[in-house]
Amino acid sequence: MKSQGREIILGIGGGVSAYKSADLLRRLSDRGYLISVVPTQSSLNFVGTATWEALSGREVTADLWRNISSVPHISLAKKASAIIIAPTTANLLAKIASGVADDLLTNIVLASKVPLILVPAMHPEMWLNSATVANVQTLRSRGIVVIEPEVGRLTGSDVGQGRYPESSVIIDELERVLSSKADLLGKKVLVSAGGTREAIDAVRYIANASSGKQGYAVALAAAKRGAEVVLVAANSSLPDIEGITTHHVTSADEMLRKLEQEFPTSDVLVMSAAVADFKPKAQHEVKLEKSVFSAIEVIANPDILSTLAAARRQGQLIIGFAAQTGSDGVKMAQAKLVNKGIDAIYFNDVSGGAIFGSDMTEGLLISKDGQITTISPTSKDTLAAILLDYATNKLG
Repeated sequence: MKSQGREIILGIGGGVSAYKSADLLRRLSDRGYLISVVPTQSSLNFVGTATWEALSGREVTADLWRNISSVPHISLAKKASAIIIAPTTANLLAKIASGVADDLLTNIVLASKVPLILVPAMHPEMWLNSATVANVQTLRSRGIVVIEPEVGRLTGSDVGQGRYPESSVIIDELERVLSSKADLLGKKVLVSAGGTREAIDAVRYIANASSGKQGYAVALAAAKRGAEVVLVAANSSLPDIEGITTHHVTSADEMLRKLEQEFPTSDVLVMSAAVADFKPKAQHEVKLEKSVFSAIEVIANPDILSTLAAARRQGQLIIGFAAQTGSDGVKMAQAKLVNKGIDAIYFNDVSGGAIFGSDMTEGLLISKDGQITTISPTSKDTLAAILLDYATNKLG
């Protein structure tokens, strides 16, 4: 399984407020982030690896010299979208400002090019020390985000600036840095992708050229916006996306059964899969000899979109796709929109092998109220964002 999506490294410094990062981790998880926890050795005196593994669902590595063959400081740095270190001790501020890399966490920081957010938590005397003040200035001058500690009760009877901020403050800063949004938090998005295969015999089948790239792009974009995402993928070679429930199917019948299971609890369905319209009437379990073939009698596959649209409850949103060829493509897409009873349809012209298998797309987004939006040549990731913008607007 390939790890993709809202990947965050959560570094834990050796301060007594390390326990507060357990709440931060849980709240990040609730917003759809995937978290790898990297504690310093000193932080394990306050919170152990068992807690971080239980909350993150991932193995925790704190030792730079463990699993050397996987080069963890490089592999973790490469897959992260951002790094948060909370709490950040005065010692960590000094090491990062100086470029010191003497443990796993500081090696990851030095090897990474993603946004770094530091959350200092310490006694006021340490926070206001001239060395710490200079280190913070140095870090901020490099574009590193250093969140101001809050004023409040610290350990013992001490009160002052140095308190670990609320989790919501840290998450707001993270999402500002990443320019991300979680407008689908609490929603379930169901996506179909790829192309169905309809068996003729043990080795031959009827299929199409869909790669599944558009559906996977929609699924990933929805996960980044906080949604619970279920992906029903037909015959795509793309890797599963961590954090997204993926069901692999082969035929149109299999796809319909799986979508019917998931659709009742979904808020949005994006039906980007290319479903074969027909299947052989007779499907043979052994390979047929060439001499047997004279004609293949076919029957219609179930109309997945119409079936789901007819069963939907109030408030569910359905977006379909129409890959057409020829001058009547737009009219055919508009007719499909009406006949299927869905909310919007994305039309693209696949003449000459266009779109299928490509990272780029272009077409028209047509809504049931008659609005047509032209999508100039753009990436399938961008189209995914456009479709989800439409969905969130309609969901209110």
